[in-house]
Amino acid sequence: MTNMYSLDGIQVFGLLFVCTCAYFKKVPHLKTWLLSEKKGVWGVFYKAAVIGTRLHAAVAIACIVMAFYILFIK
Repeated sequence: MTNMYSLDGIQVFGLLFVCTCAYFKKVPHLKTWLLSEKKGVWGVFYKAAVIGTRLHAAVAIACIVMAFYILFIK
């Protein structure tokens, strides 16, 4: 029996989500449309964007390490 979700997939999804939301924060139209709410379900996008912009070096390093792992090790 195999696992339905793998830790690799969850980490990749989290990194891509944070990077995408940080990009949305840089685009003015998307910023007002998607990142205007700071609470509730839509607040997750805002919080991910804040994480992506404040920890941009750590997120970039994590993306590079995850890409290397997926391409060469897995």
